[in-house]
Amino acid sequence: MNILGIDVGGSGIKGAPVNTESGEILAERVRVATPLPAKPEPVAQAVAEVAGQFNWHGPIGCGFPAAIQNGVALTAANIHKKWIGTDAADIFSQATGCPTYVLNDADAAGLAEMTFGAGRGRKGVVMIVTIGTGLGTALFTDGILLPNAELGHIEIRGSDAELRASDAARKRDNITWEKWTVRFDEYLNALEKLFWPDLFILGGGASKKGESFIPQLTVRAEVLPAQFLNEAGIVGAALAAKAHLP
Repeated sequence: MNILGIDVGGSGIKGAPVNTESGEILAERVRVATPLPAKPEPVAQAVAEVAGQFNWHGPIGCGFPAAIQNGVALTAANIHKKWIGTDAADIFSQATGCPTYVLNDADAAGLAEMTFGAGRGRKGVVMIVTIGTGLGTALFTDGILLPNAELGHIEIRGSDAELRASDAARKRDNITWEKWTVRFDEYLNALEKLFWPDLFILGGGASKKGESFIPQLTVRAEVLPAQFLNEAGIVGAALAAKAHLP
């Protein structure tokens, strides 16, 4: 089954049709800028623009930067606060004219990695961390997802972890990969002491530079770079939509 996967991020909205049996992206992905301010109606229209680029008329899966419960956004990380309490699934379905299933963006990336990527076949506790505008996390036990593990917002040194250890923080503070790695390592160690995962999988835009920092990490758990990189959210969103189809 082919499903359109869309990944709503703090800076861009990306999408492509996905073969949900293989995880293959079936066409060159389309990217549009995330509207600023990223309020519900402009973002919905941008999602519709992505779907329209493919003349799409089937089901859509959408990863979104918030905790999502029954399609409703409960938080608003790197997106406008007006999303809190908004039925994201409904507004995207109306804008696109297609049935749309919405889940947390890091959960979407995690589903892709656990189904087809670095976590395929892995048992025990696996934590996916996406490193980009923010820090997204997805938590799996024996391949089963615990939804909405928004652990990029734990407190480190008195502030939100992603304000110190995201890729956006590295760029904002204009620090070297070496200095940023110290911050990120502190964050991973804090997660390890809370959940003791067997494996960390690191994704998001910064994972393309994994060779610059993964060897310097000091956590006890195994650490692997994600295999899907920036396409994980698209693939995982499509997989989630497939799982919820009647």
